[in-house]
Amino acid sequence: MKIINFDHFAATKMRQEVKDAMEPYFIAEYGNPQSIHTLSDEPREALNKARLQAAELLNAASQEVIFTGSGSESNNLAIKGTAFARMDKGKHIVVSKIEHFSVLNSVKSLAKLGFEFSEVSVDKYGSVDPQDVKNTLRKDTILVSITQASNEIGTIQDIKEISKIVHENSAAYMHTDANTSCGFMEADVKELGVDMLSAAPHRFYGPKGVGLFYLKKGIRIMPLIDGGIQEFGRRAGTENIPAIVGAGVACELAKNELKDRTAHLLPVQKAIKDGALGGLDEVYLNGHPEKRLPNNLNFVVKYIEGESMLMWLNNIGIMVASGSACTSKILKSSHILNAIGVDPALAQGSLLISLGEDNTLEDAEYFAKELPPIVKKLREMSPLYEEVMKKNKAAGV
Repeated sequence: MKIINFDHFAATKMRQEVKDAMEPYFIAEYGNPQSIHTLSDEPREALNKARLQAAELLNAASQEVIFTGSGSESNNLAIKGTAFARMDKGKHIVVSKIEHFSVLNSVKSLAKLGFEFSEVSVDKYGSVDPQDVKNTLRKDTILVSITQASNEIGTIQDIKEISKIVHENSAAYMHTDANTSCGFMEADVKELGVDMLSAAPHRFYGPKGVGLFYLKKGIRIMPLIDGGIQEFGRRAGTENIPAIVGAGVACELAKNELKDRTAHLLPVQKAIKDGALGGLDEVYLNGHPEKRLPNNLNFVVKYIEGESMLMWLNNIGIMVASGSACTSKILKSSHILNAIGVDPALAQGSLLISLGEDNTLEDAEYFAKELPPIVKKLREMSPLYEEVMKKNKAAGV
């Protein structure tokens, strides 16, 4: 049975170039880059090269790139690191209602320590109005964190305008979570005007276990891990050189291939969207129709549960998600779908598709062919659908 992966937001397959670059640093070049003897020379050079590769992707200086253990750690470092470093300036943080849990749970943890946070609402497409951010700013606001693109519905935010408003109207730092978007859209930190940015190489064909964190020169944060001087004193602990090397190569590939990736993904995305929306009734697209990531689609299918669709599709070799990877095992509706006004009952029927370079138009056509009969069978078993059919029949519909 052919396996079609439509769940690339959970993880992407490492590129061969990434694996090959990592290989020497598991055994042959095992030295600690912080040592000053010969065994450390090659690992130290590899660390510096990877930092430069990441910096070039982000249009940053290499000294502004910090390697962490994951995208979630990078978000925690931005939120908590800023809070602890700037608590003498204020204790108010602004986020949106559709942030990843690594952002939302960070501010909730800080709230237990006396900090305050405000959640900016979004419209029906999941878009943040920059003016709403401006209206939420206070004299004691120390940080604003808005995702560059939603990890669930794919809506792209106007980070450049939001950053401009934040810096013109407050002394707050500006952070964006680019863990979903980096590698598939521009993440130029100078163009975006951000002070901090988080990215996850495993989302764009790099290894797991390593994250990127951009910290603009002059921006002060407090480390979350105390210890040695690694990562310019911002993140202690012996560096994971194989993963960092892989992250660097993934960044270089992303920089060189960004336009080609978009050109490849958009037709596949359109074919899936047209097939799902055209082949089924009462199926709705979540997120902005145009201002969205090229590798994301999120639908709600009325009268059935997303988990059921996921399992039936899995049985024929199509791998999808229902909500983000962090929420798909939780039996409650997505906070992101709730924020855009999707009825909680309808949100249970969500289907998240995230595309990658291995997906083809043939995959999209197969999905469009196989989804309708699955939905039909599941609706036939649904008491909600049966009740609707009875009412329609009684009304002569």
